[in-house]
Amino acid sequence: MSDRPPKPPRQEDWDRRMVIPLAVASVAYLTGYAVRVLASRHLSQAGLDLCLAVTLTAWAVFVVDYAVRLRLSGLGLFRFVRTHFLDTVVLVIPLLRPVRMVSLYDRVQRRRDKPRLSIYARVMVYSGLTVALLGFAGALVVYHHEADAPGSTIRTFGDSVWWACATLTTVGYGDVTPVTPVGRVTAVGLMACGVALLGAVTGSFSSWLIQAFTREDEKRPPGDSPGA
Repeated sequence: MSDRPPKPPRQEDWDRRMVIPLAVASVAYLTGYAVRVLASRHLSQAGLDLCLAVTLTAWAVFVVDYAVRLRLSGLGLFRFVRTHFLDTVVLVIPLLRPVRMVSLYDRVQRRRDKPRLSIYARVMVYSGLTVALLGFAGALVVYHHEADAPGSTIRTFGDSVWWACATLTTVGYGDVTPVTPVGRVTAVGLMACGVALLGAVTGSFSSWLIQAFTREDEKRPPGDSPGA
């Protein structure tokens, strides 16, 4: 069982109210960072400052949300951090915040009495969305730190996207590799996420196939075997 205590009503109400604002802030942060990284050579200083202001404003929204939820939870700081570890990591590394937008998709699915997709389809959809967001964010970080690094083989954003895809799928061709500390730490994170997400998708797809074949066997008349 989880050691996370139940949420107080005021915290649940705050969480519901902040779903859309946090989603907007997540998109704004990722967009501002992406434009700043990808178009840095073409933007004026005013444009770069605007992108920086957008990212800092979005991050401020994350900080305020975290502080309010800490206050409403009634928990001490250390217990809140321990029971909300992922939220804490996302606050420290805000580029991971867009991945949390996947929960918004779950809320949309639950607007009716039950989700429109089966559990297996939901796992595969969530994993796919997470992989896409993680891959894009990881490619941005690596390109940002590797493009001008001495001895780097990742010189274009295309190289970075190729590297991110190879890393997430655990293929690891080795034709392009990060050489900076930030790039290598990012690589370790993408490797771990890739293994976990591929395992979730593979397991869900296998379970769906077994369930589908089981239903077909149950519908087949007695004595009617596939090889007959």
